[in-house]
Amino acid sequence: MAGSVLTRQFGTYDEQVSLLCVGGAHLALPRCSEETAIRIVHECMDAGATFMDNAWEYNDGESERRMGKALAMDGRRKDAFLMTKDCAHDRKANHSMWKLEDSLRRLQTDYLDLWQIHEVVWEDDVDWIFAPGGSAEALLKAKEKGLVRYIGFTGHKDPNIHRRMLSYGFPFDAVQMPLNVLDAHYRSFEHEILPICQEQGIAVIGMKSFASGDIFDATNITPQEALRYSMSLPVATLVSGMDSLEVMRQNLAVAQDFQPLTDAERADILERSRPHATGKYERFKTTYDFEGNVGRAAHGAEREGIAVAQAHAHRAAPERGEARRSRRGGRRGAVGFGFRARRGNGEGVARPGLVERGVERALRLPAGDRRVGGRGIG
Repeated sequence: MAGSVLTRQFGTYDEQVSLLCVGGAHLALPRCSEETAIRIVHECMDAGATFMDNAWEYNDGESERRMGKALAMDGRRKDAFLMTKDCAHDRKANHSMWKLEDSLRRLQTDYLDLWQIHEVVWEDDVDWIFAPGGSAEALLKAKEKGLVRYIGFTGHKDPNIHRRMLSYGFPFDAVQMPLNVLDAHYRSFEHEILPICQEQGIAVIGMKSFASGDIFDATNITPQEALRYSMSLPVATLVSGMDSLEVMRQNLAVAQDFQPLTDAERADILERSRPHATGKYERFKTTYDFEGNVGRAAHGAEREGIAVAQAHAHRAAPERGEARRSRRGGRRGAVGFGFRARRGNGEGVARPGLVERGVERALRLPAGDRRVGGRGIG
């Protein structure tokens, strides 16, 4: 192989992380054996891709278990930058802390490098997270106790939700968002959220560079071009799902030999992708097909109620028929624990009764019927 994967600064901290991040969701898909998953982790680390992504709910916890097993071999944990995510979708701090303990056990570690609130995609998520006893308190508590080094949140739905999360002055260290050639044209995190993160000194974690694979159905963009586009943005790392050694080596090659796009290359890729950027091929933005069952239940959208969420998504989409189908330190300001929210943003009260009933409904579903973690990463 070529040289080591490029590293970039993590936010404003004096720490370097690998430009390529190993996505955890793909490591426990049916087509990826445990042996292959462990080889992917090890070969990526040997090549310099040491940033590891995961989430409590990926594949009913099997993704965390496999990654933990891989990192426990030969003392590899000490060389990894390990991230997993808080999947307490009722956004209650006590449930977040319980899930953190579970993640640490599965990952065979006593601390995380980064812990992020997962899948902030529902309109009421922000209110619940920053309400008294909400998940934001768990982030601070875990960091204070030394269980996590950095904290953040993820989401793939709407830049407006990210903007509300960032309006509280909460000391997020990282924010994860979809960044790809289609996003540049439609409900763009690149244009609307990435600059806010840069202004606040927050590390940007990119994901969905292939738009969950749909980008190749829509355009003649190659995987190498798609990766180079996302990596050419001011991201600290790019999460990439790799479920085979072939895909891993393809992505590693781009990261090891990475050259930023020239202005001409960028203009060409944007022009080729522009006609297809209607939301049809970024369905994680325009539908609720990608959300996990526990999240759906917590927000009243499980089973019989999913039509309501779909209708909301379609109303949010553009009028085109195609799309309709389908800091950091020093700043203190969040509701519930002395943080001051900026006027007009994030004010609201959680509805614990609805949340608890919804989660109970999801947990009663047969294991094979749960959409655990949705279809994508983050």
